[in-house]
Amino acid sequence: MCMYLQAVFERFVQKSPVTVMTRAVMENALAPEVIDELFLNNATLQYERKLLFSSVVDLMGMVVCKVQPAVSTAYRAVKDTLPVSLTALYDKINGIESDVAAALVRHTGQRFEVVIDAMGGALPALLPGYRVKIIDGNHLAATERRLAVLRQCWAGPLPGHSLVILDPDRMLASDMIPCEDAHAQERSLFTKVLARVVPGEVWIGDRNFCTAGFLGGIIQRDSFFIIRHHANFTIASTGTLRQRGRCETGHLFEQGVTFLGEDGTAQRIRRITVHLDRPTRDGDAEITIMTNVPERDASASKIAELYRERWTLESLFQILTQTLNGELPSLGYPKVALFAFAVALVSYNIASVIRAALRVKFGHEKVERETSRYYIANEIRATHFGMDVALGDEIWEPFQRMSPEDLARKLLEYAEHARLSAYKKTPRGPKKPVPPRTKHTNVPHVSTARLLAEAGRKS
Repeated sequence: MCMYLQAVFERFVQKSPVTVMTRAVMENALAPEVIDELFLNNATLQYERKLLFSSVVDLMGMVVCKVQPAVSTAYRAVKDTLPVSLTALYDKINGIESDVAAALVRHTGQRFEVVIDAMGGALPALLPGYRVKIIDGNHLAATERRLAVLRQCWAGPLPGHSLVILDPDRMLASDMIPCEDAHAQERSLFTKVLARVVPGEVWIGDRNFCTAGFLGGIIQRDSFFIIRHHANFTIASTGTLRQRGRCETGHLFEQGVTFLGEDGTAQRIRRITVHLDRPTRDGDAEITIMTNVPERDASASKIAELYRERWTLESLFQILTQTLNGELPSLGYPKVALFAFAVALVSYNIASVIRAALRVKFGHEKVERETSRYYIANEIRATHFGMDVALGDEIWEPFQRMSPEDLARKLLEYAEHARLSAYKKTPRGPKKPVPPRTKHTNVPHVSTARLLAEAGRKS
């Protein structure tokens, strides 16, 4: 690295360390050789000729991160570096297999877990002694009707859905189980979920995961669950209902219950009932949670608290659609829609590594409560292009070969220069009800200037 480039690099470290950190993390986890090998190991139908999978990931990343507004625009920005036409690019991305997209998410989850642990940036464990996993489904939003089969379709065309697994201690999307059929039930994917369960984990999920096969499968794998009771889940027998005090949202009750697994084996578990102080948005006055976590490790109050962590994954989905372009309406083919969603999860994981470094330097409470993901992402979008122009690829190549431990040290070094005040959240007050619109109902338009002038005269 020449002295001039080093000086420019240090200037960016001083002025926008989060942009430098983001690029460093991307180079380390998404090095072309690694991503192309991942494609070769997981693709069964597609193959690589001129267009490498790593190039496709980079291009889709620009769209998902809102650097470019569309795939075609991103293609024009990097056209000189791609050896194929725009038509060939679309043919490629429209056929990317779902297993390849899932492998990309899984790869970054595994890689970044080591980096965050090396920094000491994990959040306080939700349940010490257990590895907590939160699982939830996400149905991709309806797309535009660009495909021939959709042009006369009145109903909204859905390109698919997926189950996402979150590691809440590190805030990483550790895995994704995609499904191209938007009408297929989430339960059709439970076999694939159970294949990922290992001993000593605690799986948190909503009522859709409450089936005898799924709960029994977790028990068979010497693992644990905290899952809301579904009305169709049959209880074979119940024990005495006992009061367990209060939690933050209501009064607690607990009893032992038995259910029959798919093989007819009786399974004894705990059922925690929360009589809510306020009904849920669906109007439920109480919620019931099934768990096999021993009482010595988690009281009824702790189980209720852990179940509320399920909303962490809901917040992740919100980030993917607001801060990132996780669901692109222009992508109608299921495979490419799921691929774009996977790239959004990868982008979320990259941001989680940056936040972990900031937590180490400035304290986890300060970063999690006061730092906005939106403002961090906005700075990266505003700075990255100028940094790419000023710094050539050669300056980033060392990051591709760094070990997770060396990368962790570099990230903590760069994080020292971050100005958290630039990313401070802007809290809003309570929402006010919209006043009834009873004035000027007989005209199509009004002049705002005249209304302001009239209000000024009256005041």
